[in-house]
Amino acid sequence: MKRINTPAEWNPLWLSHLQKNERIGFVPTMGALHQGHLDLVQKSVQNTDTTLVSIFVNPTQFNNPEDFKKYPNTLEDDLEKLESAGVDYVFVPEVNTIYPEKAELKLDFGDVERVLEGEFRPGHFNGVGVVVSKLFHFIRPHVAFFGQKDLQQVAIIKRLVRDLSFPIELEIVPTRREEDGLAMSSRNLRLNPEERIQALILIQSLEKAKRELFDGKSWFQVQKEIERDFQQVPLAKLDYFELVHPDTFESQTEFNPEKKSSICVAAYLGEIRLIDNLPIIP
Repeated sequence: MKRINTPAEWNPLWLSHLQKNERIGFVPTMGALHQGHLDLVQKSVQNTDTTLVSIFVNPTQFNNPEDFKKYPNTLEDDLEKLESAGVDYVFVPEVNTIYPEKAELKLDFGDVERVLEGEFRPGHFNGVGVVVSKLFHFIRPHVAFFGQKDLQQVAIIKRLVRDLSFPIELEIVPTRREEDGLAMSSRNLRLNPEERIQALILIQSLEKAKRELFDGKSWFQVQKEIERDFQQVPLAKLDYFELVHPDTFESQTEFNPEKKSSICVAAYLGEIRLIDNLPIIP
């Protein structure tokens, strides 16, 4: 595995793969890698000729500066995991490589960025859109791999690729979960033992809501019941629990089992904010 730090180092390598007519797979990450990230890597290794993974904690997508400062840094461990997984290149840029000057561009993704995560984390998706655009321009992959856990981010990136005509295929990989059901996340490393136990309310509420919807309860009934369940978990504070269309993120007030939808949840466990979702596909 070769480590590169600047686009200039990558350019001749990219050209050599292009001349061999090889497909380049790209997995953008912020490090603190877990098995969910490695699922994306494995998918790329299996389905493309060469795989590049980026590790860059993007400051512009954190609307909470403390959250950025406390984001886990496990670079040496990450590099070992990627080498063992068969990655060909890892791109580890400095902040001033990605942002030689402050980015002034503002991206507007329409209604999809004004609800749920967009409402609770203003500016977050602009930061995501700008950094992903930069990475796509630097790496110029044929295929990019993203995880389903960040469902709203996936919708944003699909719109980015569509509207800016990036010649890139997107592969969305299902959420990887711990044995007890908690969605894998780098933020899980910051949970204390009690918070970790109580964090199971996220997946439990999603599964309960799905069951009750199929049992015929209205979304209003289900939503109110889940809100009461969260109030019984001392360390949990619910931000939202919503039924949405997975592409537009338009809120659904009535459940139709014959149309695709997703249940999305975000909550704090102590000071750590976690998100999860459960797709409903006919």
